[in-house]
Amino acid sequence: MMKREFSFRLAVPEDAAQMLDIYSRYVTETAVTFEYDVPTVTEFENRIRKISERFPWIVCETDGRIVGYAYASEYRERAAFRWSCELSVYVADVFQRHGIGKVLYRGLLDVLRLQGYRTAVACVTYPNAVSDAFHRGLGFEYTGLFPNVGYKLGRWWGVSWYQFALTGYSSFPASPIPIIDVSATDIEKILNDRIYMQNE
Repeated sequence: MMKREFSFRLAVPEDAAQMLDIYSRYVTETAVTFEYDVPTVTEFENRIRKISERFPWIVCETDGRIVGYAYASEYRERAAFRWSCELSVYVADVFQRHGIGKVLYRGLLDVLRLQGYRTAVACVTYPNAVSDAFHRGLGFEYTGLFPNVGYKLGRWWGVSWYQFALTGYSSFPASPIPIIDVSATDIEKILNDRIYMQNE
């Protein structure tokens, strides 16, 4: 085993092309995402801009190349849901099973906690034993299954839901802080704690 150096930072729209290189296979070859068509670079740039106004979008780099990313997004638009968010993570094929997804998720959860979010949820295509084990291993609680709600690649798929409590549930919580208003120093400290990981 040798140590490989990785860096973690917030995404910028200029990262779109590299992230699309990772995401496109998930769209065309898997049911991990229910999206049918690979978005254009411009569409992906716009997603990054919109999400990054409120939520963290973190990329993992090594040797100057993005090899994985994770982000939070709005769970539901009603005001009462504003303390909850939904998570997504994608890792390049050749870097699967190296712990990158876990490190990205943990960093994401720490930043969300700093912002004041209370609950993180994940929607996982069913069946997907690897993703189920991934979320359970990080302490997510399985909360239910919606069978046969998506059709892709010639078959029906369900979705499993997982939930993670970021903090306690006080009676009068302050609204979460948008990521653009969080101290860059605080975010950098959280992400810099994740520089080194083991790599075979």
